[in-house]
Amino acid sequence: MKRLLTIAGSDSGGGAGIQADLKTFHAFGCYGMSVLTAITAQNTLGVQGVHDLPADFVAMQLESVVTDIGVDAAKTGMLSNAEIIRALSKKIRELGIPHLVVDPVMRAKSGDPLLKQEAQSALIEEIIPLAEVITPNLPEAEVLAGMSSIKTKDEMKQAAQRIHQKGAKNVLIKGGHREEDALDILYDGKVFTEFFAEKIRANNTHGTGCTYSAAIAANLALGRDLKDAISVAKKFITEAIRQSFKLGHGIGPLNHFVKVE
Repeated sequence: MKRLLTIAGSDSGGGAGIQADLKTFHAFGCYGMSVLTAITAQNTLGVQGVHDLPADFVAMQLESVVTDIGVDAAKTGMLSNAEIIRALSKKIRELGIPHLVVDPVMRAKSGDPLLKQEAQSALIEEIIPLAEVITPNLPEAEVLAGMSSIKTKDEMKQAAQRIHQKGAKNVLIKGGHREEDALDILYDGKVFTEFFAEKIRANNTHGTGCTYSAAIAANLALGRDLKDAISVAKKFITEAIRQSFKLGHGIGPLNHFVKVE
C-alpha cells in the first residue's frame, strides 16, 4: 500500500484541508498520513478562526512520520505563515520527500485568507523550488506570476512560464475559474499540455483544489507519470464535483467516494 502524506491545515467542516486529502488518498487505495500546519474553525459558510501551530512542532510531525513510516508522495496545502514555510522547506530537503505536489493555498472558497501576506514571498522562495508540480488556480497564479489578470489560454501559458522560472519543475495552471471550459495547462519547461473536462455548474465545490492536488499525488505514488496522474485526477475531480451534495447552509462538499476507471 502506497504511503501518502498531506501537509496542510485542518478543516473542521471536513470538506477541504487534510480531511479532503485523506478522503482522496483513501479513494485511491492509499494509506494517508497528515502533518497539521493550522487548525481552522470552519464550515460551509466560511472560516471563523485560524490557529497556527508552532513551526517547530509542524517540522516535528513531518520528521516523526517520515522517519518511521516513510512516504511515497506528499502534497502541501495551507501553510499559513512564513515561519512554518521555512521550517518545512528545511525539513523536506533533509528528508528527501519524493513527488511533492504543491497546492499554493491562499484563500478558502469563501474568500477568507489562508496564507498571510508576508508569507507569499516565503512560499515562492522556499517551497516552489521543491515542487515536482505546483497547482495554482487562476487567482493564485496571478499572485505567483505577478500578473493583474489571467483569463485567456495565452495568459495561462504566460503565467505557467513565469512560475516555472521560480523553480518549480512542472506548473499546472487550473482553469476552473474560467467561464467557457474547465481547461488546465501543464508546462514542464519546454512543452505545454492541455487537459480538458466538462464544465460542471455546481454550487457545492468546497475543497476542489485540495482534492485535485491530493489525487495527483496519489497517482504519482501509484506509479503513473505526471501527465497520466493529472489525467486520472482530473476525471476524479470532475466526477466528485458532478456528484457533490448539499450540506450545511453555504458551499457544500465534493463527493470523495466516486469511482473512476
